[in-house]
Amino acid sequence: MSKILDEKMEKLPAKERELLALRHTAEHVLHTAMQNLYPKLKKAMGPATDEGFYFDFDLDEKISERDFPKIEKEMKKLIEADLPVKQEFVDVIKASEIFKNNPYKLDWLDQIEQRREKVSIYKIGNVDLDLCSGPHVSSTGKVKAFKLLTVAGAYWHGDEKNKMLTRIYGTAFESQKELDEYLHLLEESKKRDHKKLGVELDLFTFSDLVGAGLPLWTPKGTILRDQLDNFVWELRREHGYQKVEIPHITKKDLYEKSGHWDKFEDELFKINTREGHVFAMKPMNCPHHTQIYNHVKRSYRDLPQRYANTTMVYRDEQTGELSGLSRVRCITQDDAHVFCRKSQIKEEIYKIWDIVERFYSAAGFELKLRVSLHDSAHMEKYLGNENSWKDAESILIDTAKSKGIEFFEAPGEAAFYGPKLDFMSRDSLGREWQLATIQLDYNMPERFDLTCVGEEGKDERIIMIHAAIMGSVERYLSILIEHFAGAFPVWLSPIQVKVIPVTDKVLDYATAVNQRLQDQVLRSGLDDRNEKLGAKIRDAQLQKIPYMIIIGQKEQESNKISLRLRDERDEGQMSLDDFIQAAKNRILTRELDLW
Repeated sequence: MSKILDEKMEKLPAKERELLALRHTAEHVLHTAMQNLYPKLKKAMGPATDEGFYFDFDLDEKISERDFPKIEKEMKKLIEADLPVKQEFVDVIKASEIFKNNPYKLDWLDQIEQRREKVSIYKIGNVDLDLCSGPHVSSTGKVKAFKLLTVAGAYWHGDEKNKMLTRIYGTAFESQKELDEYLHLLEESKKRDHKKLGVELDLFTFSDLVGAGLPLWTPKGTILRDQLDNFVWELRREHGYQKVEIPHITKKDLYEKSGHWDKFEDELFKINTREGHVFAMKPMNCPHHTQIYNHVKRSYRDLPQRYANTTMVYRDEQTGELSGLSRVRCITQDDAHVFCRKSQIKEEIYKIWDIVERFYSAAGFELKLRVSLHDSAHMEKYLGNENSWKDAESILIDTAKSKGIEFFEAPGEAAFYGPKLDFMSRDSLGREWQLATIQLDYNMPERFDLTCVGEEGKDERIIMIHAAIMGSVERYLSILIEHFAGAFPVWLSPIQVKVIPVTDKVLDYATAVNQRLQDQVLRSGLDDRNEKLGAKIRDAQLQKIPYMIIIGQKEQESNKISLRLRDERDEGQMSLDDFIQAAKNRILTRELDLW
């Protein structure tokens, strides 16, 4: 545990290291306060995180957010006391004696002993002692701006076979101003939560009978998925990609050869056939695509081969790690693989780069680049040898430089088979996300003996480029729903227009208007309910529908429409043809503005 934390700390800028130490200390203040208030509890574990901290407790008494003021009050006492925070190193025997009544600490000690690491403990004054590798600030008095946030259940080690523990989440910052800004952002995030909006806008659902982490997509949600996937395919087709299709299961042999079985065996859904064969639900597509490339002998004239395939993959995620669309067990990947010669790498990456930029500009995302490299100190994590990795990485770095874009290098963030270009962006709330990725792979072609016949008639080893624009359709939609707060651009909106008749007297005209819109391939619906106009408009706004066409007596008599936008702008009367032309232009160009 300490080695992992030390490695993480080394990669962080100084300010982030200080914040992590502050939050880690706040977490210790939390569990010390809890120990004071609930002497019978057993402390499990809790780290500092990118968002704050949490701690897991084994406590028979039920804790809720109503208890937070009491807990925070006790925490403030410890902070005001400005107790020193000191580290000590002890041997496993002494540590086992200290924590002999705590099975969770003894479990950690077993793991520390297996890794032959030093046993580190931290003292807060004379009031608390805990097994921990740090880092911490020097005293509790430095923890000033903190807040407890939520309480949840969590299984020990994330395993549902273990006891359910109580987990308390909190956060801490160096100043009250930063904390207040974060809490405001948190409130805004709750309003935009894709799990909440997905239900309100009827985009997707989950079923206990189907299983956790397996979303079911409604007609409106399926429109979103199709619009995004069609856009990616439209861009790929321009660059010479061809669609392929593959089965959802495979013999384990394929993944043994690719190296995925050794690395991901515990995350695979396995199938034992009645004939005794072992199959797996595919967790990724690249090994299948190698077999499409390799089913015939290829000449250098046949390259590049560009395969595109939007398909689901499956991973046996633990129940406690699942979260809405962000973490699921079935992942729809808009996957593509390019099989090319080394001399063609840069040109192929430029083409993918063009697709990435055009796709994300339609959502208003400004991209920055991370070059994810291997960790040369831990080559056991990767396929292949150091020389091939350095060669692949130099090509990616040179490609990034030649594009004239700012980028930063991230050692240790590479895929296990190759380095990658990761496109990062911030959403409307300022949260950073990894979006598209381009991965350069020398190792799969080696393991599967992928070649082409060169100009001199000899076999030549080829290169494989992995490219995912959305990566996971589910995860990207979770980001997109929250980025737009469900108010999608017109081109993406499941329902683009709602036709609203004022009275039944104009229903025939309203019906004809709606039919004309549908004939022009606009996603339109008619609200013919016996409701007041205000209620119909309010419902359309709650459903985030971009355009509302209001049909009253005047509109019928003049053979026109009145247009109202979801942001409450009233554009007045116009001809239906003028509206259709303007709307279709915005859809065709994927404009972000409504009007």
